[in-house]
Amino acid sequence: MQPAGIEAGVRLARLCKALAHPARVLILRHLLSHPDGSTCGELVAELPLAQSTVSQHLKILRASGLVTATAEPPRMRYTPDLRGLEELRRRIAAL
Repeated sequence: MQPAGIEAGVRLARLCKALAHPARVLILRHLLSHPDGSTCGELVAELPLAQSTVSQHLKILRASGLVTATAEPPRMRYTPDLRGLEELRRRIAAL
């Protein structure tokens, strides 16, 4: 079992890794400026990124807990996960 300090460090590193690519920062900024969220297609229409690129980066942001997805068949609507963002803020502040 890892000590709590190690676990906290691992979690912070995972959150930071999710933001370690400029495209993911761009996607997250876009989502934060659109309170109702966006579909992948809407993100592609607004950002200088290919659909496959946006889709892959959304997958990473979701896995990290910084973005959530809600089904709106046949699409998914992506929104920032405020709990994940608050966790990131807390962990950075604890450095």
